[in-house]
Amino acid sequence: MASEWHDDFVIQPADTVLVTGATGFVGAAVVDRLLDRGARNLRCLVRRSSDVSGLEALATGRAAGRLDLVRGNLLSPADCDVAAEGAAVIYHLATSRNGKSYPDTFLNSVVTTRNLLEAAIRAGCLRRFVNVSSLAVYTNRGKHGRRLDERCPVENEPVLRGDAYCYAKVKQDEIVHEYASQRQVACVTVRPGYVYGPGKDGISSRIGIGTFGVFLHLGGGNQIPLTYLQNCAEAIVLAGLERGIDGEVFNVVDDGLPTSRRFLRLYKRHVRRFRSIYVPHVVSYWLCYAWERYSAWSDRQLPPTFNRRHWHAYWKRTTYSNEKIKTCLGWAPPVSTSDGLRRYFEACTAGGHRA
Repeated sequence: MASEWHDDFVIQPADTVLVTGATGFVGAAVVDRLLDRGARNLRCLVRRSSDVSGLEALATGRAAGRLDLVRGNLLSPADCDVAAEGAAVIYHLATSRNGKSYPDTFLNSVVTTRNLLEAAIRAGCLRRFVNVSSLAVYTNRGKHGRRLDERCPVENEPVLRGDAYCYAKVKQDEIVHEYASQRQVACVTVRPGYVYGPGKDGISSRIGIGTFGVFLHLGGGNQIPLTYLQNCAEAIVLAGLERGIDGEVFNVVDDGLPTSRRFLRLYKRHVRRFRSIYVPHVVSYWLCYAWERYSAWSDRQLPPTFNRRHWHAYWKRTTYSNEKIKTCLGWAPPVSTSDGLRRYFEACTAGGHRA
């Protein structure tokens, strides 16, 4: 799947590229794609406790590519200075390990992003900052029609979603926009849908939840905004290389998206069978409303985990567009949805993954 390096990219193969979160599921795939394209001076900022054997294996046999592993913490401005020194493009994928804690996600998504941007400004050689966000930031409330694209509104009060990850990503995007507009940092934001592929367990909560001892199928006939790991990585890489896209936001979803019902049917056929109960949309909406009201009545003794904002974001009838990223970046998913699902189900079967 190698691709040539174009002369009109914002950088050339010998320029220094920094990737944060490089040991993560998506981060490692981004490193792999950069090496595959011919990047020769890659720097990866990894936590001091991280296992880097996977990254080292990626560089094996690629003599032309130099992989510099820098151990540090984005909460440390000094570590950020070391990581950002000489970096022409920064791919920022690092995020919180604990997606349920508001303080942790704020520190490790918002404060860390600010530290990294400040370090990049001090270094004085940045040409592009790629902020990897999430489709989860969209509110999906009050919009007309079912189509969700980059023009749709983002949550204006994300704390009310009851989802610390969403809150942190919205605030992270705000920080990046602030630096782009007030400090003239060249930034691009990428918002992937649900990234899947071998190595990732479970079924997306957009399809349903198994919290109550039985799998509740909540997605029904909704499209699921899937993007296969290699497809997502290619989109992120292009967002750091193409000219003329500073300040833009790109959603990443694949072609031929399956419905929730079809995905669940295929999963049961190819991985394992289990009991599931379909919950119609009108029922799931009113259950979320009841949960939300009881949480408020009990003064949040029961956290508002399931509420109407959450329902709109994950289970409202929606279709997804990848038109902008195709038009502006020339991106096309290298792996088809049918092939991606086949590979994923085979990996799930081999690994004994559970729903």
